[in-house]
Amino acid sequence: MEKVRTVVEDGIAVVTIASPPVNALDAGVRAGLAEAVRRADADPAVRAIVIAAEGRTFIAGADISEFGKPPAPPSLPEVIDGFDSVQKPLVAAIGGAALGGGLEVALGCHARIAGPAAKLGLPEIKLGLIPGAGGTQRLPRLIGAAPAFKLMADGAPVSAAEALTLGIVDTVAEGDLLEAARARALELAGTTRRTRDLDRQLQPGGREAFEQAAAEALKRGPDLPNIAALAESVRATFTEPFEAGQALERARFAALVADDRSKALRYAFFAERETARVPGLAKDTARRPIHRAAVIGAGTMGAGIAMCFANAGIPVTVIETGEDLLARGLDRVAKAYASSVQRGSLSAEDEARRLALVTGKVGLEAAADADLVVEAAFEDMDVKRQIFGTLDRVAKPGAILATNTSYLDVDQIAAVTARPGDVLGLHFFSPANVMRLLEVVRGKATTPEVLATALDLGKRLGKVPVVVGVCRGFVGNRMLARRTQEAERLLIEGALPHEVDAALTGFGFRMGPFAVSDLAGLDIAWRNRKSLGQAAPVADALCEAGRLGQKVGRGYYLYPEGARSGVRDPEVEALLEQVSARLGVTRRPIPAEEIVERLVYPMVNEGARILEEGIAARPGDIDAIWLNGYGWPAWRGGPMFYADQVGLKTVAARLEAFATARGEPTLAPAPLLRRLADAGRGFADWTAPAH
Repeated sequence: MEKVRTVVEDGIAVVTIASPPVNALDAGVRAGLAEAVRRADADPAVRAIVIAAEGRTFIAGADISEFGKPPAPPSLPEVIDGFDSVQKPLVAAIGGAALGGGLEVALGCHARIAGPAAKLGLPEIKLGLIPGAGGTQRLPRLIGAAPAFKLMADGAPVSAAEALTLGIVDTVAEGDLLEAARARALELAGTTRRTRDLDRQLQPGGREAFEQAAAEALKRGPDLPNIAALAESVRATFTEPFEAGQALERARFAALVADDRSKALRYAFFAERETARVPGLAKDTARRPIHRAAVIGAGTMGAGIAMCFANAGIPVTVIETGEDLLARGLDRVAKAYASSVQRGSLSAEDEARRLALVTGKVGLEAAADADLVVEAAFEDMDVKRQIFGTLDRVAKPGAILATNTSYLDVDQIAAVTARPGDVLGLHFFSPANVMRLLEVVRGKATTPEVLATALDLGKRLGKVPVVVGVCRGFVGNRMLARRTQEAERLLIEGALPHEVDAALTGFGFRMGPFAVSDLAGLDIAWRNRKSLGQAAPVADALCEAGRLGQKVGRGYYLYPEGARSGVRDPEVEALLEQVSARLGVTRRPIPAEEIVERLVYPMVNEGARILEEGIAARPGDIDAIWLNGYGWPAWRGGPMFYADQVGLKTVAARLEAFATARGEPTLAPAPLLRRLADAGRGFADWTAPAH
């Protein structure tokens, strides 16, 4: 089937890309587009050219199926460079999404007309890349280097109205888009206005604004090679002619394609997309409407969850047991929004709109009109079962009942209701209104309809919803528990808190485990251990000494005068000596490489158990959880991907050595990890057995 067709009428050649639904720039589209524009330019009956597309998408970017394969000619840069020699006005009619190469095609035109529903963006940064078909050179010349860099570094699309404000498009056509584009083409007849010839980046203050934006982005992602490459490419628009800048862009793009960190970022992008494909859940599964929500509990987590609903435009009732607790919870919400307004990330109008969606009530009867209820009460099984017993009585038929538990058995909670099929876990991460991860815990009785509704809701809330099974800690916290155990052992054997944290931040995490513990508060995990009859000699000793973390000014570190960053504390280091001596352990220096292995490999091992038990559907789901909920460095792709890069033979051998040295059988390679290592395979080669 012809992927590009041309119709000439009244001196205007309308070149239409006809490869719906997304009009991806595969080899056929590229060749067809280049040839159609060349012929129209050579046709004496044609005065101007309009590029349009079928369907609701202009061009959604590259063809994903071509990733990792040798490119078929013509390349996209060759196609767009060909536009530069066109002697007739070339106008893009952008009716829907123009993303990646799609926007680069539009930037190669002499004018751009957008429909009201259009979305425009260069999301390559999310794939570990940069725009590679002139985007880093044309966009700065069109709208200025600083706004162009910010748009490319963020990777998120902008609306047609925002694109007009930025200067990416000439007009937003409220009526017939194609007619508006034809009219614009006729206005320009007899002229050409190449984007490459513009110089908006050279306006006064443009270089300073760009350098500031680049410095901020590099500070946020110092290990991301694509951010550095993007900054270098955009900087070339100030110092190099167009051809040299484009050559630099292509060289940096090619280097990123081969860069292991960039490959990890691409893997992470596709792993996140794959989480939406849930085994056994049909695409056409019915969904339940969610018009109103309720949140049980107005603590830090409950308030954050309530904000998630308000941010998505869903009215939400926050429910507490008393007026004082409720007032404090609503005040948390108000202060959080006020802080966003003060920072400039939220307008006063949006603040008022969101606050109006949040109401507070005392008593569970207030959940009676909710389509979805999220319980965010204290992490205690008896408390949760009591709440769900009452919700079973007061919630309306068909309402979805969700628990935000971090560890507890969702099936036990569902069992107290007469509607276990309506019950599941929605495990938000703190702060709930910020963190992207949402573990969707499927109970043994959870119906497909409820699961599908929860997944759709997660996306509506701006989350990355990942389906997991029922077990203690689900996926993320179950693996985290292994890391926490090893971190404790490292302290007992001779490592100091700052050494462990430095090893993990050197690996790429923003914070080490002990800085995180101090921030969260050591008493939370302490209570949890005591409820399970477990012990952690170092952490327990700190708690018994009143060292509960940042909130009291001392934990693993000291926080003098309310400081946010901790400093080494001789008292803690003396306490470590005492604990080690009491346990008969001779302390020794532990190198950073060993620290990283001992923190990461047991997590991978637990991930293998999770896969074999069916708690997670695929290795990529585990990686998406750690990337979006636990600060795993994106450029390392996730723990399971990282293990494959190291090699499972190496991981298994090190785990075997750790298990032997410590007499700890739980550190021995899990059966799945052992089988894959022995076969010379990786987690990427594994598929879940059919049930």
